[in-house]
Amino acid sequence: MSSGSQAQNLRRIGSSPMHTTRAIAIAVLIAGSDVTMHAARAEQPAMAGIKRTDLQRHDLSIPGREAVQVRVDIEPGVAFGKHTHPGEEIIYVLEGSLEYEVEGRSPITLKAGDVLFIPAGTIHAAKNVGSVTASELATYVVEKGKPLLTLVK
Repeated sequence: MSSGSQAQNLRRIGSSPMHTTRAIAIAVLIAGSDVTMHAARAEQPAMAGIKRTDLQRHDLSIPGREAVQVRVDIEPGVAFGKHTHPGEEIIYVLEGSLEYEVEGRSPITLKAGDVLFIPAGTIHAAKNVGSVTASELATYVVEKGKPLLTLVK
């Protein structure tokens, strides 16, 4: 087959109604997920020395619940004040040392590789007690449509 006829066949394949519909559907899904992540970022308060990076957000098989994963980077000496979530938080410390204060428990310091479970609605706070930026992977199983984080005075 000549290169001219190969190119013509590729144009025919790529321009079929099924391929066009599929391309439009993929574009809509990508745009929708981008809007969702921007909305998730908008609901989270900005704090000096703390960077929250939304990684993913998905509906669960449990009606009204969703899973959200966020990477949280905290500069040395910086504290993330008292707050709650409308569901469970599962923490995996990626780097550094973080001290967690969880309502009803003694403060605990975790290092890279350590994990922590925080029950729904429990007031808690975190502080980087190390000399390098500390990072955690926070996985939330929360009620859909509610703010992911609520600061507590």
